[in-house]
Amino acid sequence: MKLAWQDTDVLDMPTLGTPITTLGGLADVPGGHGAQLGWARTRAEALRTEFAATGTPDTVTTCDLVTLPYPTRFGLFRASRAIAPFLAITNRMLVIRWTESDGRRRVLLFEPSDVQLGRNTPYFAALARRTPGPVRSLMVTEHGTVLGHLARLGIAPEDVDYLLFDHLHTQDLRRWIGTSTPQPDIGDGPVEPVFPRAKVIVQRHELLAMSELHPLQRPWYQPETYRDVRPEAFLAVDGSLLLGPGVAVISTPGHVLGNQTLLLNTSSGIWASSENAIAAECLTPEHSRMPGIARWARAWQQEVVLNANTIETTAEQYNSLIIEKTLVDRAQADPRFLQFFPSSELTAAWTSPGTGPTFTHKAVTHP
Repeated sequence: MKLAWQDTDVLDMPTLGTPITTLGGLADVPGGHGAQLGWARTRAEALRTEFAATGTPDTVTTCDLVTLPYPTRFGLFRASRAIAPFLAITNRMLVIRWTESDGRRRVLLFEPSDVQLGRNTPYFAALARRTPGPVRSLMVTEHGTVLGHLARLGIAPEDVDYLLFDHLHTQDLRRWIGTSTPQPDIGDGPVEPVFPRAKVIVQRHELLAMSELHPLQRPWYQPETYRDVRPEAFLAVDGSLLLGPGVAVISTPGHVLGNQTLLLNTSSGIWASSENAIAAECLTPEHSRMPGIARWARAWQQEVVLNANTIETTAEQYNSLIIEKTLVDRAQADPRFLQFFPSSELTAAWTSPGTGPTFTHKAVTHP
């Protein structure tokens, strides 16, 4: 499939921020995934010290978007003994603001999902067709919109500098970044961008992969929505970058090849956010009270429980989650758990017995 950026030099554009080289070379470590795991843990310890010295952003605000069903067998990969086939996850947007050394103020939106257009993702569209309307209304709750949250925070769309997703599963960005041709399902003419100045920070690997998706990937992407988007809205990056004081994007491949994690240094310590896991207790499963989790981790000597819907490179995802686990601080409310904030966090729901989380963050706030 031919996508918007294939006839442009968008993939050759200079990147932003300052490269983080501490984790560079992981894929080249000899000895396979086991040797790479030990190397990753050591290097993440070094990065943790480096990152803590970069400062902090001005503010971090959490905005709830939608709670929706997600297969238990994906979200709690192999570990859960719950009878519920679906659990509930809440997708949230983080709004991060910082000031550059030259005084310029920046606004980054992490996970600003267009919930309405995201419903067209093949997997979720098929699930909706099989689910009676009254049941769907019980399992899906919309909490707010991206634009509604920004208005509440006093942020104009033209003030947004960057859009960042851990990966582009489910994402349809046409309304956010605009299109060059009419989109019949949205309006009569070309779509004017809601965020006219914003650049989408995405790993080059993921942009390249979307032109020829593997069958394991297809249920989770909407590649046809990228045919006519404005290619200049993308910033293709390679690896990990320091974006601003206490704000970084870390390459964490596995869930998808171009997966990336938001890293934040705040007044409560270091946080990481991605969808490599759906609950904080998935990084310390020995403390989970959900049926089966601690027992499974103990029996199979698994240190983490993955969110594994595509299983693109499972061992890489495991290693990436160990990097996240090593980078972050312990939760102040309960030090058994870590300051890993799932971009889609496991949420207790009466419709999903046996999947109520032992501990939830619900928000990251700073200062």
